Amino acid sequence: MGFLNASSSFTRFRIADPVPATLWPTLPDKLKQFCFRDIDATSDERSWGWVCFDDMLDTAWRTAPPEKGGYIAFSLRQDTRRIPAAVLKKHLSLALREEEARNKEQGKKFVSRERKKELKEQTRLRLMSRFLPIPAEFNVLWAIDTGIIYFASTQSKMIDLFSDYFTLTFDLHLEPLTPYALAASMLDEAAMTRLDTLEPTRFAG
Repeated sequence: MGFLNASSSFTRFRIADPVPATLWPTLPDKLKQFCFRDIDATSDERSWGWVCFDDMLDTAWRTAPPEKGGYIAFSLRQDTRRIPAAVLKKHLSLALREEEARNKEQGKKFVSRERKKELKEQTRLRLMSRFLPIPAEFNVLWAIDTGIIYFASTQSKMIDLFSDYFTLTFDLHLEPLTPYALAASMLDEAAMTRLDTLEPTRFAG
């Protein structure tokens, strides 16, 4: 999902902390420090990090810098490796049958619960290395003058991941710019008191 598509869903944030002037010169280095790490050659289940807005394969910003006029533009890339449930079930059944056959040779009658857990984890890890991770990219636009940040996702899990990783990278906290929060930034105390006492309209009996 990205802002260069014909249509896009996004979540708006504002920065809750004062942005130090010393951040801007170091921002490209911070993006590189917390950039995406590839897991194709591993058995890791998930990886995420920052990538170039213009090319999600670029983690060194050789294609283009993040500074674009009055904005800082970059993307959050997340790769997720998934094993189809049917595949895991099949290979776990095969592993259990082999274990039962060994137990029978040793005079054992059943496979313990703990051993079944071990076999499941061993099977999962073995299969992980055989499946390539699926990449996903989520664009980020940071308006320098207003401190408003646009994140190209409305998924709650991605929003949480983005907020936490943004704070880890830049040591700045984000607040979702909900309609209520937007109203609070524009209205005075008396208007906010009236807003808080409004009753929702019911359109169905």
